[in-house]
This record gives sequence, structure tokens and C-alpha cells, in this order.
Amino acid sequence: MSQYFDLGDETLWNPSNGASRMFQRHVAVFEAELELPSGIGPMENDECQIDPVALEAFANALLARHRSTGHAVILALSEGFTATVLVLAERAGLRLDWARLGTAPAAPFEDVQVSAGTGWPPAADGGAWGAGLREKARELGGRMPR
Repeated sequence: MSQYFDLGDETLWNPSNGASRMFQRHVAVFEAELELPSGIGPMENDECQIDPVALEAFANALLARHRSTGHAVILALSEGFTATVLVLAERAGLRLDWARLGTAPAAPFEDVQVSAGTGWPPAADGGAWGAGLREKARELGGRMPR
């Protein structure tokens, strides 16, 4: 069986029940972390409607959060979810603010990890950071059936 993440009449993603269930649980975690609604509605009769306005704000907030941390564990825990949301946002034709995020963050980094071998400080080159996340989203997109 599978479930549908739809924008109007267009299916953006048709994952298995297990992948859908795990993704939805991650949605709740990141909504709480960002204190922002995702725009990903409840699953009813194996269908979920997506609010594009809320999803655009949520996706950009995820990008900003991901860019502003230097904590290896937080980055590892959030990268797959962020890439999955980016696939949905791109399929929905939403505007992602890569240009602003390509520069070094204006605010201080959050949740930094300063032990040896962490790569601290984070790379100031936002282009490389953005390219890696885009590549992850591209790879996932090829594995996310519609």
C-alpha cells in the first residue's frame, strides 16, 4: 500500500506506508523545532494535501536552520529530512532562497560542536554547502515515486 502527498490534483510523492509514517513523524518534530507549520496536512484516506505557502516558508526555515548549525549530529539527523522536503518544494514549484543561504550566516552559528574532528568552524563557502544539499535532494528525488 502507499499514500499520496498532493498539491491540489497533482501528486508530489507516493511513498510506501512505512516511509510516509516516518516522514510524517519527522514533520511533527521539525514543526516543533522551528515553531512553524509545515503545510503538510494530515493523512486522511491515504491522502495528504500540501499548503504551498506554508511549505515554502517551512522549507526556507529548514534551509536556514541547517545552514546556521555546526553540530555534526544535528546536521546528520536533519539532512535527510531537509532533502526530502526540498524535493517536495521543488516539485511544487516553490521558491527556495538559495542565494541568501549561499553566504555565511549573518547571525552566530547555533548548536555548535567544538570537539576535535568536527570540521568546526563550518565552511563559510555557502556555495559548497548548498551544492551538497542540492545533490542529496536530487538523489532522493530519483527515489521518490509520484
